[in-house]
Amino acid sequence: MKFTVNDREPVYIQIIRNIKQKIVTGEIQKGERLPSRREMAVNINVNPNTVQKAYKEMEEMGIINTIKNNQSTITEDDNLIRQIRKDLISEATDVFIKQMKAINVPIEEVKYIITKKYI
Repeated sequence: MKFTVNDREPVYIQIIRNIKQKIVTGEIQKGERLPSRREMAVNINVNPNTVQKAYKEMEEMGIINTIKNNQSTITEDDNLIRQIRKDLISEATDVFIKQMKAINVPIEEVKYIITKKYI
């Protein structure tokens, strides 16, 4: 599992978002095992404590399950996965709308831009 880390936000948040995106797109399946914390740290070239923090937060959110010292697995809760998808859509939409409002783009133009670029 690889992705490029950026400097704009904490790495553990980027790890969480990346895993959420892979869950909702089906790249990671329900019940699938995640790399160990150490493996993930090596794969994305970050400190293992950073990965530990991300995994701990995902455990608290119910996104992953870890039994004792075994590898973590992705939730099999369809309702939670649907909610993760809704949350990701909402976050992306909020950022886009905020940026469009900041430069005073009228709603009709926003609709036109979205329609034209999405297709």
